[in-house]
Amino acid sequence: MSRIILFLIVLFASIGTASAQNFPKLTGRVVDQADLLSPEQEASLTAKLAGLETQSNRQLVVTTIKDLQGYEISDYGYRLGRHWAIGQDGKGESEKDNGAILIVAPNERKMRIEVGYGLEPVLTDGLSSSIIRNDITPYFKAGDFNGGINAGVDRITTQLTLPPEEAAKVAEEAALADSNNSGDGGDIFLVIFWLFIFLFFILPTIISIARGGKKHRRGGDKHWGGPVIIWGGGGSSWGGGSSGGFGGGGFGGGGFSGGGGSFGGGGASGGW
Repeated sequence: MSRIILFLIVLFASIGTASAQNFPKLTGRVVDQADLLSPEQEASLTAKLAGLETQSNRQLVVTTIKDLQGYEISDYGYRLGRHWAIGQDGKGESEKDNGAILIVAPNERKMRIEVGYGLEPVLTDGLSSSIIRNDITPYFKAGDFNGGINAGVDRITTQLTLPPEEAAKVAEEAALADSNNSGDGGDIFLVIFWLFIFLFFILPTIISIARGGKKHRRGGDKHWGGPVIIWGGGGSSWGGGSSGGFGGGGFGGGGFSGGGGSFGGGGASGGW
């Protein structure tokens, strides 16, 4: 449901903002707009990404962005993915829409792995989050952008070149680990929440009832206020989903361009 809402918001907003939003040109497999990489580092990374496409027929592009133009990086990544159309046109085939983008926005200290529809079962939201948290972030915190980008690319490349059964197992393990991590934080929150409820609502109510009982026996008040109604909400997350693609074709030089792949907001974001 959240993915559908995001799609509708972006669709209607794009009517009025598409002309105002300026995306970097897709000039190759590495678009280093923020100048984080040396020419040698960029060439080495480009060769690595070309090797991935040769081996798996899947496209991965790395881009560094000077300015997110006021957008959340998840929204920016979704729009950029559809604008560049990384991957191949799926036309309903699960084997296509097989593109992904690693986005780094150093000014906002944000990063994102944006995943095309066809790769969402393999490069899941949980696995993307794990790659950002465990492989990329430690390097970025140390100021090593080249090291972090390559660590992320290596992990994504490994996942995208595994046999289907092994890739599914890795994605499942990452999802379980992510769920356990979230569960620990949720358990702590629940303990604090219910401790607060007990101290400030339940315990005073018990004391009030006890005192009311004593007054009743002494001929005092015979009733007390209504019950306290307690309710709590749960967290929610949104992950893989699908919707029709409307992204335009890629453009750029060097013999490389997006192939018409579509994106629906799959992936994960992080910061450092």
